[in-house]
Amino acid sequence: MTPTLLLDLDGTLTDPAPGILAGVRAAMAALGREPPPDADLLSVIGPPIRVSFRRLMGPDADVEEGVRLYRAYAAERGLKDAAVYPGILEALGELREAYAGRVFICTAKSQPFAQITADHFGFSPYLAGVYGAHPDGQFEDKADLIAHMIPAVGIDPGAALMVGDRSYDMIAARKNGLAALGALWGYGSEAELSEAGAHALCAAPSDLAASCRDLAASA
Repeated sequence: MTPTLLLDLDGTLTDPAPGILAGVRAAMAALGREPPPDADLLSVIGPPIRVSFRRLMGPDADVEEGVRLYRAYAAERGLKDAAVYPGILEALGELREAYAGRVFICTAKSQPFAQITADHFGFSPYLAGVYGAHPDGQFEDKADLIAHMIPAVGIDPGAALMVGDRSYDMIAARKNGLAALGALWGYGSEAELSEAGAHALCAAPSDLAASCRDLAASA
């Protein structure tokens, strides 16, 4: 099969911090909860939003209402309060050519919001598809999402690579037999990515195509 590339979205293609943090603060305030300082909120970038709300508000909180309020904020303004990392669009052009068009977004973000984000920031022309969690929570675990994608789009795990900035990306890739490349410009540290099983690390978007090529060659 043709090699396939899976790309995380938040923290890998875009820096989503302003919109995500504002959305979480707004949702928690509406539920009468005091949000922690922004420095402590950065951990919500990467995991499924339900997981983050359970951790922030405790097991007795109305997590589904928190998710609803967060998504309402995101739909109104939060999705666009992000920035594309410098060099990402150029990297996507190189990767589309290198992978013969088989480049997909694979994200824990709700799929409709992921598609809106990809369209808004100009990623869609470089992609074969955008895959994310269902709004009801199915496929929030990225390992489950990749397992779903393997037959859905014809992925050969031995010829596929996942790029992401958090441990969840590395763990999900390895569970499904994919190579895992850690993006150091995002929100996961070198230690986090390495401990989660990254096969290699990439320092900057400008190095992404070369890092993918080198990792594929070493597999």
